Amino acid sequence: MGYSREIYLAAMQTLSQRRNAMRMQTERRRAELQASLPELFDLERKIASAGFEAARAVLGSQNVEADLERLMQENLRLQEEYNALLSSHGYPEDYLLLQYCCPACHDEGYCDGGLCECVKELMRQEAFRRLNELTPAKDYTFETFSLSYYPDEPLQNGNTSPRRQMETILRYCKAYADSFGAHSRSILMQGSTGLGKTHLSLAIARAAIDKGFGVIYGSVQNLMAKLEEERFGRGNEGESAKAMLECDLLILDDLGTEFTTQFVTASMYNLVNSRLLAAKPSIISTNLSMKDLNDKYTERFTSRIIGGYDRLVFLGRDIRQQKRQAR
Repeated sequence: MGYSREIYLAAMQTLSQRRNAMRMQTERRRAELQASLPELFDLERKIASAGFEAARAVLGSQNVEADLERLMQENLRLQEEYNALLSSHGYPEDYLLLQYCCPACHDEGYCDGGLCECVKELMRQEAFRRLNELTPAKDYTFETFSLSYYPDEPLQNGNTSPRRQMETILRYCKAYADSFGAHSRSILMQGSTGLGKTHLSLAIARAAIDKGFGVIYGSVQNLMAKLEEERFGRGNEGESAKAMLECDLLILDDLGTEFTTQFVTASMYNLVNSRLLAAKPSIISTNLSMKDLNDKYTERFTSRIIGGYDRLVFLGRDIRQQKRQAR
């Protein structure tokens, strides 16, 4: 999955914290029982000694099988006595064993030659947490997207009513989210401010994260600023660009609101073109028309958008204004 290195490291740090917490818990339990049940540790030493004797028997005994059988029976007896002592004082038999949050990888992060499912889940949680830091993604779902704000009557110079148009877009976005994969189509969401572009793009982002895909979301202004900082400042040069190029889904919000420079224009074209060539989906939202895009960026950039993106045109009146007026 195309998660950024930052998200992977955050997940591994959480796993390390869990591992350390479990070790500290075991140490506290041992200290507790050493004070209240010292005879338990006498048995523990005898069990360890029996294991050592078994190793010696293999190396130097004249009657290995008989000695091993005797030592095995002694070990079993001591273990039963150990467990009985724990139980008689109300403790489970595994009370002093190191516990793991993930029994599959023992909280190490890898099993069967690859990343454990627990790490993938932690990365999903971290990705969603970061998305919520930027905007309350938990509030932006398909279920909370209301068509009641879009009028049934066509707008001036329009043939289609905003509600009918938005019903079509909502169905498209739901189907897109349901079938989302690493090579889904890219989407251009166009329309005036406050028509639900961010809402639906975040609903798709949430569905993609729930499926385990790596998502990067941000305003074009903030993402370009990060690229510029890494390119010309003290950041880790290329790290953000690499993450944006390699993530499973890149969502660029509010294209056109950023301060346009030669660097920004070149970076935007590189992002769009490289991801299209790699068949990696992106979602771009903008208030600009196709003519505005052509004027602000380059004809080459607009051509790549027209040829590689599904275009969704949002219609209606600013929902935020409608909500304020209704209060």
